[in-house]
Amino acid sequence: MMYDICHSPVTLSTPEALDEWNGMIRAFLAHGTATPTHLGAVLSSHPDFAMGHAARGLFSLMLGRAEMVSVAHEAARHAREAQAATSLTHREALWVKALEHWLDGRPSGAVAAMECALDAHPADTLSAKVSHAIRFILGDAAGMRRSIERVLEAHGSDHACRGFALGCHAFALEETGDYDRAEAAGREGLLLAPDDSWGLHAITHVYDMTARPDMGIKLIESHVNAWDHCNNFRYHVWWHKALLHMDQGEMDVALGLYDAQIRADKTDDYRDISNATSLLVRLELEGIDVGPRWEELADLAQNRTDDGCVVFADLHYMLALTGADRGEAKDAMTQRFAKDAANTGEMPQRYADPGVAALSGLNAFAEGRYDAAFGDLIAARPAMQTIGGSHAQRDVFERITIDAGLRAGRYDQTEAVIQDRLTRRAGRRDRFTNTRLATIDQARRIPAQ
Repeated sequence: MMYDICHSPVTLSTPEALDEWNGMIRAFLAHGTATPTHLGAVLSSHPDFAMGHAARGLFSLMLGRAEMVSVAHEAARHAREAQAATSLTHREALWVKALEHWLDGRPSGAVAAMECALDAHPADTLSAKVSHAIRFILGDAAGMRRSIERVLEAHGSDHACRGFALGCHAFALEETGDYDRAEAAGREGLLLAPDDSWGLHAITHVYDMTARPDMGIKLIESHVNAWDHCNNFRYHVWWHKALLHMDQGEMDVALGLYDAQIRADKTDDYRDISNATSLLVRLELEGIDVGPRWEELADLAQNRTDDGCVVFADLHYMLALTGADRGEAKDAMTQRFAKDAANTGEMPQRYADPGVAALSGLNAFAEGRYDAAFGDLIAARPAMQTIGGSHAQRDVFERITIDAGLRAGRYDQTEAVIQDRLTRRAGRRDRFTNTRLATIDQARRIPAQ
């Protein structure tokens, strides 16, 4: 029996295939472009490797695109055929089961399967990363932290993937508000895995949440090797840099990064669309004219009104549709949300709450119906964590909520939202907090004058 760099058994029969599998693991952990190349090489030499097919299916579902569901079903079929023809390890069988759970509409079942794999093989960084990734999609920050913390001891100093495990721990710590420990874990991880873009971006999140934009910009600029090798995740790192420049009041720099880096490639990956739409919204809320940039995004988004894979993605598509005022597509998205919300299951539940209210609020805000927008967004707010993404990513909805409240004249309720947002940010005021509290203060003084 062969063992991979995660100290876990695999039913591969040649050293060459094991090298490719290990290359896939490391590339996947680093968000590298070589992940599909290595996986393709493994499956080419070992077409009966069920875990490889399951990996292809799970990675496809993580893309959150309707057309990738059929790819995942095909991968599941190959995995089942391989399972019937060969003897699998317990870990490999659990990966096949994880894919089947997700395809059955139960991504939490996929997480449970990964956790079972970790019960037997706590040094299995690959399964830990997949559990981490699916929990991220489900908005389960506490679960991310529990999962990685229970296997950290198995990732000792001699473990080839310890740096990546620390990167996952850093992000989970940050998302649960433990900022000092998150920064320390992330920096330790980068020493061991200098190409760990996830760990680097975890530290960047810390600086965003604690209003230290100068340190975040310096971190990104001084660790280019951690992210310039990445797949489209590098656009997300540029997005973070743009946000940090915005916090310093450098709106022109942020818009320049949008054109030169964030949308240099006009992809329709939902993660790239979310980077772009949320940055344009932030800039518009600060009074910046973004020109015709919405049109390109709306052209892509209007082809996604029927996707229904991830609420987080769909709400960002809606930002593009409202930004370009695509009325017919907005109506189609609204109708599809209502249809999905009427179904049962883990994702339909998220469309029902907070999806429907959040979508309605975004539409009302774009139409200038600020009181209605504030009411809808406040209704959606308690469950927004469940749409997935990070605090920094979901903050665009917080900002829209706050500005809707200000424009509707609901100063007391809006201030409460600002204070709640501030609490999650360790009490550190960013530029947005200062400007909005100043607006409330000015509004309250006007009647007295």
